[in-house]
Amino acid sequence: MNLRHIEVFHAVYANGSVSAAARALNVSQPSVTKVLQHAETLLGFALFERTRGRLVPTQEAHALFNDVADIQERVYQLRKASQNVKRGRGAMLRISTLPSLGLGALPEAVSRFLAAQPGVGFELHTVHHDDMVRKLYERETDIVISYEVPRAAAVASRRLGRGEMVAMFRTADFPDASARLTLDQLRGRPFITTVESGPQGRALSAEMARLDVVLDEVVASRTFFVAAALVRAGVGLTIVDSFTAQASLTPDLSIRPLDPPIGFDVHAVYLESRPLGKLADQFLKHLAQGLHA
Repeated sequence: MNLRHIEVFHAVYANGSVSAAARALNVSQPSVTKVLQHAETLLGFALFERTRGRLVPTQEAHALFNDVADIQERVYQLRKASQNVKRGRGAMLRISTLPSLGLGALPEAVSRFLAAQPGVGFELHTVHHDDMVRKLYERETDIVISYEVPRAAAVASRRLGRGEMVAMFRTADFPDASARLTLDQLRGRPFITTVESGPQGRALSAEMARLDVVLDEVVASRTFFVAAALVRAGVGLTIVDSFTAQASLTPDLSIRPLDPPIGFDVHAVYLESRPLGKLADQFLKHLAQGLHA
């Protein structure tokens, strides 16, 4: 089977009919039928049987489909990567960032950079840790701004700055909060937990286990800015990264760093095979300055 045979077989199997496959592929029904028949001739067995007007996959088709689906997905990824490479030419920076950095630090860096470099285009995305390597490999983005560097991946990185975890609460709910708060001082208060939120959440969970601190969890949030929104709504207090806290701060809210501190680094991650160009290097300097400030 060649790639055209695989594409047609996959479309017919997934859509259940020649007409639906033709619509999905944007070709004529006779074209789909011809390619499918040619594939069956080459294979020496039928892929579908017509039952009561419907195409039903044979046992041989079921046995082939998983492998065919894998190949079709790889072809799709290759096409997508090719399109993204084509779109990425010229004075364009494609940056993906964690949602917490997309609330304030990244937009401010883009604003400062465009003031110095007018005419440069930006394509910005948010990304979660689990998806960052795929976006780089498929050329959906050139740089990922992240709190950790993926292991066992062909990527390089540059450290941009450092942040820390902070307690965030309504000022009226905690008027006597000290300049730094221990986890023990948060006991007995409704707590919006973020311990499942990536590497920072895991670090917080490890620190709570080390100190044997159990807080009164009322809501669990996997996203820091949702946890901050819950604080604004009066649900309780939370612990989030300092960048989310600063971007979400309102006059009735307060933030305090922890004692002992839980710090983390901010990295720019990119493919080893695609080193940073001059434009990207200049932008990352702006972003690093903003993170330091």
